[in-house]
Amino acid sequence: MARIVIVSARFGAGHDRAAYALADRLSAHEVEVLDFLDLLPPALGGRLCRLYRRQLQTAPRSWDWTLRALNGPRAAGLASRAATLACGGLREALGDRTELAVSTYPLASHALAHLRGRGELTAPLGVYLTDPAVHRICVSGAADLHIAPNHLARQQARTLGARAAAVAAPLVAPAFRPATPPERQQARLAFGLPTEGRLALVTAGSWGVGQVRRTAHDVARSGIVTPVVACGSNTGLRDRLRAEGLAHAFGWVEDMPGLMRAVDVVVQNAGGLTSSEALAARLPVLTYRCLPGHGRANAAVLDRLGLARWIRDPAELPAALASDDCPPATAQPAEDPIPLLEKLLDRA
Repeated sequence: MARIVIVSARFGAGHDRAAYALADRLSAHEVEVLDFLDLLPPALGGRLCRLYRRQLQTAPRSWDWTLRALNGPRAAGLASRAATLACGGLREALGDRTELAVSTYPLASHALAHLRGRGELTAPLGVYLTDPAVHRICVSGAADLHIAPNHLARQQARTLGARAAAVAAPLVAPAFRPATPPERQQARLAFGLPTEGRLALVTAGSWGVGQVRRTAHDVARSGIVTPVVACGSNTGLRDRLRAEGLAHAFGWVEDMPGLMRAVDVVVQNAGGLTSSEALAARLPVLTYRCLPGHGRANAAVLDRLGLARWIRDPAELPAALASDDCPPATAQPAEDPIPLLEKLLDRA
């Protein structure tokens, strides 16, 4: 039984969900999932998480500027220096028995690469890319393999310096699947939703950030669908939407597969794991009022691949909400990421 260490970070939910999905699929081995933020000096990780969340909530355009600044040729060096703050805790957590290290978060990738450069990590290193688009700081030339969710992401990773990159299907729980008509009715009853008419699920990640309120009202004004809004941990947004007459606004939803079985279309703003889950459920996915920075980058890739239409003009929204067009299941890669990681283990 090999010891595998997966390093994630609780920035939103996408990195963590990917990490734990990998851990679940690799359960034949001894797997430990670490949070990069917990490896930083005391209290620093929590402060960074709160700062990032506040940045997206109050000044989202500044995140776009941040990512642009980090897209220069010196970006990898800056990311590596910042990541070294976690190296002490990471080195201790890895110990001397780790046979494979996997990162689902960019700064964790650079911290692991730093340890490899110092000879303190001798195990193979894999990077699992969680977004459809790849930013420069997501790539480490020290990694043995980058696993990308689509062929454009693989090309971007190789261009940005990845030694090897492969494409594999996004890790989505089996519960995200097409719903039968009886299952749809049952799900609507379970969530207290209208049993007749089209429903649109408006999502904005686990933190409920971005122009969610404007999106929900735009969807409602279309007259085509009834909005169902998943606000994540943003209970203030949920309460405000309900006060404004949007009755189907939810806080944290434990049964997202069930909620997706209740709706006809998904409207999202970040292009992360929620998009993959909706596509697995065979739902049309629209990107609308997307987050600056990675949200726009992901929107462009998903639109180019034909997986999620990017609605740039509000006038186009009603027709898009009325459409049942969904990309074929073959539009997404079918390769399993686990055999790719098992091959890395063979090198240990």
